[in-house]
Amino acid sequence: MSTETLPLGSAPRSHPSLSRTFWVNARFAPRTSLGFMRLDFVLGTVFVLPFTQIVFFAYVAGLAGNPAISVAYVAVGNAVATMTYSSVFSVCQTTDMEKQQYTLEHLLVSPANRAALYLGRGLVPVLLSFLTVGVSLGYAVGIFGAAVAPGALLPVTISVLLTSVAMVGFGLLLGGVALYLRTSIILGNIFLFIGLLLSGANFPLSFLPVPLQWVGEALPLTWGIVAVRDSLSGTGWGPLLVAWAIVLGEGAASYALALGLWEVFERRAYRTGSLGRF
Repeated sequence: MSTETLPLGSAPRSHPSLSRTFWVNARFAPRTSLGFMRLDFVLGTVFVLPFTQIVFFAYVAGLAGNPAISVAYVAVGNAVATMTYSSVFSVCQTTDMEKQQYTLEHLLVSPANRAALYLGRGLVPVLLSFLTVGVSLGYAVGIFGAAVAPGALLPVTISVLLTSVAMVGFGLLLGGVALYLRTSIILGNIFLFIGLLLSGANFPLSFLPVPLQWVGEALPLTWGIVAVRDSLSGTGWGPLLVAWAIVLGEGAASYALALGLWEVFERRAYRTGSLGRF
């Protein structure tokens, strides 16, 4: 049996570039590991889920009759919080999808850059989160009378985009933890509802005990909601820049922790056999 050898002086095949790995993974992840690119899912995530969530909490606020919490306040908060479905819950389940389809082992031994593979799957969720919040804010303004200050379009757009990026990083962080767990569904649900309770979507953080306020302030969703509310009300650039800086900082920390924890829990998954367990 003859074997093929590289010609003298030829270089070995190089690994795919970071940009190519990122874009290829961003393109195919929605149809594989993300698993949410069916038309009915997209339409439900963008148009139906936000409407039902905003309506429910807005009417709860109206029935509560607390003068400090208006219906418009709750509608805007939940409009931003609706991105959690596509930015955290769906992204967090990518690890489960890889395990279920028996592709996780192949992914981990591939020569492609791990960071590009991991981060590429977050591109479409960022775009979907941005679209979801845009539609949701339309509900908040058009149905529940949330006020929009003149010139608010640009700061609102920046606020929503930065929050979407940061929240996808938080979803990737949970997905890294889920590598060691049997399933990420419970983990995603826990943080889905923690976001509703501790982000200030339905009531100010000052209503909570101080330790829970600290937890809420550590969530990128909290500061994203603050930035969107300030943008809609026409708050000056100073407070907005502070909120944006915190969102960016917490988002960057989420991405860094996601990559670090992925490596840590990958080693633990190898030792415990949870790598291929679903």
